[in-house]
Amino acid sequence: MTNLSVSQRSGSIQLAELAKDTIVALIIQVTGLVLIYLLQIFLAQWMGRTEYGIYEYVMSWSLLLAVPAELGLPTTVLRLLPEYRVKQEWGRLQGLVRGCWLLVFSNSLLLIICATGTILVINYYHSFVYATPLLLGMGLVLLQSLARFQQETGRAMEDILVAFIPSQIIWPVLVLVGGFVFMQTQDYLTSVPMIAIASGMFMVIVVVQLYLLWKKLHSNFETATPVYAYREWLNIAVILLIQQASFGILSQTDTVMIGSFIGPEAAGIYNAAVKTAAWTSFVLQIVNMVAAPVFTTLYTKGDIPELQKVVSCVTNWIFWPTVAMTILLMTFTQPILNLFGAGFIEASLSLKILIMGQMVNALCGSVGILMIMTGHQTKSLPVIVVSALLNIVLNAILIPIFNITGAAIATSFTMIVWNIWLGALVVKYVGVRPSIFYTLFDRENESVT
Repeated sequence: MTNLSVSQRSGSIQLAELAKDTIVALIIQVTGLVLIYLLQIFLAQWMGRTEYGIYEYVMSWSLLLAVPAELGLPTTVLRLLPEYRVKQEWGRLQGLVRGCWLLVFSNSLLLIICATGTILVINYYHSFVYATPLLLGMGLVLLQSLARFQQETGRAMEDILVAFIPSQIIWPVLVLVGGFVFMQTQDYLTSVPMIAIASGMFMVIVVVQLYLLWKKLHSNFETATPVYAYREWLNIAVILLIQQASFGILSQTDTVMIGSFIGPEAAGIYNAAVKTAAWTSFVLQIVNMVAAPVFTTLYTKGDIPELQKVVSCVTNWIFWPTVAMTILLMTFTQPILNLFGAGFIEASLSLKILIMGQMVNALCGSVGILMIMTGHQTKSLPVIVVSALLNIVLNAILIPIFNITGAAIATSFTMIVWNIWLGALVVKYVGVRPSIFYTLFDRENESVT
């Protein structure tokens, strides 16, 4: 990730080094988040609520469909590539990257064909406003899948620049420039040309990223005849796919169901609240990204006291910035939403509810990543699946009653349930207490915090 060789260290993990690497990752991720947020603001202003809502509806569907298209293989590569490198199994390593890339590519094309046929049939019998944008956006399913696979491959190769910069920094800049140039030649910007621009720019960064990874694969690893262990890879991928699919449902269901039940304008307004609320969880994501290998190292050594110390420390790093961001967003909810346009202020209550759900994330700590990195992902699987199903049911009940506020209630409640449940499993199976309450009130951790 940031060239940390955490798994190779002996002795105690130095928290100062962990903090340093967290800052490096934070700079990259925050830059990307700012660019994505600015892109959303400009698109909302240029396109208006309805067209922006259609655009976001299509993007949400492409992200949702990319999950089954990936088959869980990106995370599988992230797990296995370092193992093959340590064991010097160069044939398996070469086969892993090439074979899994081809699997993702082929499966994405198959899924696109099925989805396109479904859209055409539905539109033939019952014409709907999303048909043309969805058909145009089908290419994004392939691009999203390949981008994610290549991102995780870059992480496994310990090249954070190749992994994250193309999709998180270069792509939003290109889309923003493309939208601006189009605006100079047209009186207004609609969803169809914007989806085409986004797809074209995505294709550029996926091709460039693939070229860079291909060069790295040949220069940093020994050349060998590829060995394709598809059965082994797919056995691992299936568990990870179920988890990833459930997370995809949790993150996209509310926007998709609002677009289906209410309309594209409401989906666009609600999406502004979702994008804004995401600011409260970005520190959690960054810290987890850097600390995850540390969790694995200490748990494998059986050093639970040291693991508790690190968990308590990173929980503090997560919690206090989240509190500060929560106060800021709660105080300036309406001015922030006004950046998207005058009509987006309707999402004020939804934003506040979503922020409170994110606060529970910070209170509970790194529960999800702790379960995965300590080998307990199978035990956490029921939590994620049940939460995803609960989210669908609650959205179906609450959206018709409370509109976008109902979606916010459903999403936040589901988030609270899954965090508390996972927190209990971490205490039971991992043997550490990840909650901020333990960190604040346990005297043994005072010197760490």
